[in-house]
Amino acid sequence: MKRVLITGASSGIGLQLAKDYADNGWNVVGCGRNTQHIEALAQERDNVTSLRFDATDLDDTKRALASQDVRFDLIILNAGTCEYIEDGRIDVTLFRRVFDINVFGILNCIEALQDTFTPGTHLALMGSTAAYLGLPRAEAYGASKAAVSYLSRSLSVDLDAKGVTVSLVSPGFVKTPLTDKNDFAMPLMVSPKEASLAIRQGLEKKKAEVHFPKKFSYILKFLATLPMACQFALVKKITRNAQ
Repeated sequence: MKRVLITGASSGIGLQLAKDYADNGWNVVGCGRNTQHIEALAQERDNVTSLRFDATDLDDTKRALASQDVRFDLIILNAGTCEYIEDGRIDVTLFRRVFDINVFGILNCIEALQDTFTPGTHLALMGSTAAYLGLPRAEAYGASKAAVSYLSRSLSVDLDAKGVTVSLVSPGFVKTPLTDKNDFAMPLMVSPKEASLAIRQGLEKKKAEVHFPKKFSYILKFLATLPMACQFALVKKITRNAQ
């Protein structure tokens, strides 16, 4: 039976992925700082285990993952957060909070698990379509996801010689407790079930990047090919019209 480890499995995309992989016969280890929902799922299903740790704490992450004396076929590093800044005013403490979870949380997990990687291991990192363009208020979130995007592309080259596949997952807007806090229009939003299906199908095909919804992500990808001055003008216009 295949084994998958999913961080950020306490809600949203991570919890839905845990449910869906379990339904498809995988052994699932769902991780998070708050494991209430994944623990409830584990009580219902014999092939689900909950694992509590703080991914921003390297020692805690290593201790927790060392308790799993197994090799995972698939590792989905999904835990993340989002905070916005106002009026372009940099708040270093806010940036650190976002990067600690979105970037260093991933790095801590990779360091803790990398000695278990073998040919066939599949590593999926949670990015975002927000990394494609400079978006208002998203300096911290977008920059953290751009870092994840580069990390994924670079790791995919270095780990290829070891037979390890690395995929980047770049969602658009997904209805989760995180996006419920947003106070702006979120076009083409999808449900966690739709997100889970897109992710699982993309990872099954070992895609280098799984991005969705396609209509939204391809528009952003096209805009990202334009000169920076054009990108700025278009984002500014779109933002003004959305207000």
